[in-house]
Amino acid sequence: MKTLYRSTRETASHTMTSSQAVLQGLTPDGGLFVPVTLPTANFDFDQLATMSYQEVAYEVLKLFFTDYTADELHACINAAYGDQFDDPQIAPVTKHGQQYYLELFHGPTIAFKDLALQILPHLMTTAVKKNHLQAEVVILAATSGDTGKAAMAGFADVDQTRIIVFYPKDGVSAIQKQQMVTQTGANTSVVAINGNFDEAQTTVKKLLTDHQLHAELAAHQFQFSSANSINIGRLFPQVAYYVYTYAQLIKQGQIKNGDEINFSVPTGNFGDVLAGYYAKQLGTPIHKLICASNRNNVLTDFFNTGTYDKNREFFLTSSPSMDILVSSNLERLLFYLTGSDATATAKLMNDLQTTGRYTITPAMRANLADFWAGFVTESQDQAEIHHLNHAHHYTIDPHTAVASAVAKQYQAATRDQRPMVVVSTASPYKFPQAVLTAITGELSAVDGLAAVDQLHELIQTPIPATVTALRTAPVRHKQVADVDDMGTTIKTILNLN
Repeated sequence: MKTLYRSTRETASHTMTSSQAVLQGLTPDGGLFVPVTLPTANFDFDQLATMSYQEVAYEVLKLFFTDYTADELHACINAAYGDQFDDPQIAPVTKHGQQYYLELFHGPTIAFKDLALQILPHLMTTAVKKNHLQAEVVILAATSGDTGKAAMAGFADVDQTRIIVFYPKDGVSAIQKQQMVTQTGANTSVVAINGNFDEAQTTVKKLLTDHQLHAELAAHQFQFSSANSINIGRLFPQVAYYVYTYAQLIKQGQIKNGDEINFSVPTGNFGDVLAGYYAKQLGTPIHKLICASNRNNVLTDFFNTGTYDKNREFFLTSSPSMDILVSSNLERLLFYLTGSDATATAKLMNDLQTTGRYTITPAMRANLADFWAGFVTESQDQAEIHHLNHAHHYTIDPHTAVASAVAKQYQAATRDQRPMVVVSTASPYKFPQAVLTAITGELSAVDGLAAVDQLHELIQTPIPATVTALRTAPVRHKQVADVDDMGTTIKTILNLN
């Protein structure tokens, strides 16, 4: 069955194929692409347990990208998940204490975004050919730290593409910043902004639907697209690792086919946990998806009260990829909660834009049973890193610690004894100062590569090659802009002025 895509904000009369939606990124009305009808799967998990990550990914992605041929999908998958990962399992599942950890940091930028952003460029360039596109695709991305580097690593020097990344100047870790500003590739541009991630993301979404700017680009043979998880080419590859995890637990003898498990997911923009929701809709036996937040706990309040309110203090934390108050992908879940009512979804999103808040109906709240939400403070985050390091000799980053600690909150509150998988989204070497502080109990006076070296001495696990390479990598990107000047900056980079 062919999977077509529609907007969350207008009637289903306007549909696109998967390759067209990948190229478009965002719908013309500012909504997000969702399948007109969710695909159905008949997974045999005992069989999936014998498969490689690449083979499982194909079984998942063929459901969502139905206008790609089998050969095209296999080519995309094989190019994405190869030697650039330092573990042949791609996404290994390990157990420490009573919890399982899905390690998504074995790719080239040591963060979970690699699982999607290594394949997106291949899906994109295949879509360009399939749709006979003559224009050069300009990828716009806002990043809270990980998306930018992972996207640029995927798109660097890819034919017929350019990528422009905006990041909050004071809102990423030292290693995240160093990874971005040293990024190679003649088609890559990185711009620090005087603002936070929400401002960057909101502006990028506006620019992606700015008709006058689109016309200017078209006149110069450019077309916008996105590398954020608003793009289905980013979102649906993430579904694969939930399915793969379940199959791996069967293979390890930890569960039997049909047993339910839980996932605790560190959440900011809601894309990662939404991928788990899709995995459950495809038949993966997931009981609860636990939405774990830091002090920017707008999602926790939403799930517990039914009101989403971004009118609150914004905190800079040691888990910067989650320092987000506007979770873009939540719109897709809202669409399903309304019963696929585009008018109702558009009204909620308009309320958010005009007043900064909205409240869902009791009937919609009743459909949130798949989720549980909690948050942790900075001290609780540090305590979880400290505990795992000292009790189990396992070192995690601050984002993973949020999910690990909230998983324990859930278990204490519900007494649910189902196997718990914590989604581990980044290497501790990406946030060495925060991890050092948590392990030693003293504020680390060093950051960046000096902190990497101290952390290595402490935990004795290999320093990832991507971090080692930063020691000699020259800084290539020094541009800084105000939020209001992002559009002008894009024009300058593309020589449209």
